Amino acid sequence: MARTRLDAFAEVLDGPVYVVTVASAGERSGCLVGFASQCSIRPPRFMVWLSTLNHTFRVARGASHLAVHVLDQDQRPLAELFGGETGDAVDKFAGVDWRPSADGSPLLVDACGWFVGRIESRIDGGDHVGFLLSPTEVSEPAPTAPTLLRYGDVRDVSPGHPA
Repeated sequence: MARTRLDAFAEVLDGPVYVVTVASAGERSGCLVGFASQCSIRPPRFMVWLSTLNHTFRVARGASHLAVHVLDQDQRPLAELFGGETGDAVDKFAGVDWRPSADGSPLLVDACGWFVGRIESRIDGGDHVGFLLSPTEVSEPAPTAPTLLRYGDVRDVSPGHPA
């Protein structure tokens, strides 16, 4: 596929990446996400976009909540696990310290911050579906401001699924 001007524009943005986790019907999943943002202040809302090819998307279709985690730059191995492996073949939580949230969403204990959001709606965006989240649980603030892991830090991670 030919590189477009929009591709060039998006590359300079270098926004943060997130690990999104979910539990539904006795199954857990999680993936690295680059398309996410706060989208409302009042009421507070956050939008997360999941690839329709992703194992996490399939689990999230039946979920009521998603957990969204931010990582510090020194947590690249965690990003590689959640971005470079697929839940179709690997239990990503097997070697990771995690605990369930109040609703059962997996929370990554080592993440520098996270929130859990109730899924208010789903929006078809083509090869991704947007999950509009209303926060229900939020981690304590980090004692020092983290240096967030960004797209440029993980650009070379080969995805577990094509995007």
